[in-house]
Amino acid sequence: MKALQYRTIGAPPEVVTVPDPEPGPGQVLLKVTAAGVCHSDIAVMSWPAEGFPYELPLTLGHEGVGTVAALGAGVTGLAEGDAVAVYGPWGCGTCAKCAEGKENYCLRADELGIRPPGLGRPGSMAEYLLIDDPRHLVPLDGLDPVAAVPLTDAGLTPYHAIKRSLPKLVPGSTAVVIGTGGLGHVAIQLLRALTSARVVALDVSEEKLRLARAVGAHEAVLSDAKAADAVREITGGLGAEAVFDFVGVAPTVQTAGAVAAVEGDVTLVGIGGGSLPVGFGMLPFEVSVNAPYWGSRSELTEVLNLARSGAVSVHTETYSLDDAPLAYERLHEGRVNGRAVILPHG
Repeated sequence: MKALQYRTIGAPPEVVTVPDPEPGPGQVLLKVTAAGVCHSDIAVMSWPAEGFPYELPLTLGHEGVGTVAALGAGVTGLAEGDAVAVYGPWGCGTCAKCAEGKENYCLRADELGIRPPGLGRPGSMAEYLLIDDPRHLVPLDGLDPVAAVPLTDAGLTPYHAIKRSLPKLVPGSTAVVIGTGGLGHVAIQLLRALTSARVVALDVSEEKLRLARAVGAHEAVLSDAKAADAVREITGGLGAEAVFDFVGVAPTVQTAGAVAAVEGDVTLVGIGGGSLPVGFGMLPFEVSVNAPYWGSRSELTEVLNLARSGAVSVHTETYSLDDAPLAYERLHEGRVNGRAVILPHG
């Protein structure tokens, strides 16, 4: 089968031919209908050789949907042809966090060498994908594969981040979304669907700000040196009850801290390497700063239910598997508006 692999440190990914996988006992083989392109993949391909955490070659893709192609011995509850989405952050399934469905916070994943598809084990940028356990599959129930696949990360991650701050996003409150690309434009929709907060979007691109307005942002502000002052003015000097930074570089993290209100939440989702000092007098009183990771299995079901209701959708552009390297090139250059989706079978 064809697959998109990162094969050499510092080199672009390549489309290659690899052996077809076969499901063993308890496993499920998917025919991949759609796979999502993510900035996290670019981060992986930007790491130096020293300390690189994964074995190469690595088939990319941690967002995937597909149809069941074959079932390993002992698998029940699924049938060939079932359309499913992949829950990506796999865990051990037995620790305290996994028992809650929070496999994204599995307590034993590192110890046991458990890696998500595309982030340590073969991912969804291929014609077929091997799933370790049927619990990591969620029914699509009529959702379009292209529309659904970004929700497995670009939907699930902001949903998980926003749920924590829902008690603070009451009428009259403000939520700030920094970075309105793949995850951020979904976060805006989630905030509009789940809260009555005023949503202020920040981005360096006018094109991305137009997308932010189109999906529901009340205010759209250019993310520059004056952004924090602009948000303070919008909020009457009080700041925002919740700030979600989907970029995570030093300037955006600094802005996130500068626009937080007293008792506000600052959530750093982006993996740009920025950090926010926390200490008495450094931030408004009782500001909470956290850095979440992905989301739980039950939350993926909730996100897909929101999509079925029409409350959230993802702006997508599609590419063939042969053109997947171009999709990553465009994403790296900031020329993907929304989310890029690879169609391994056309």
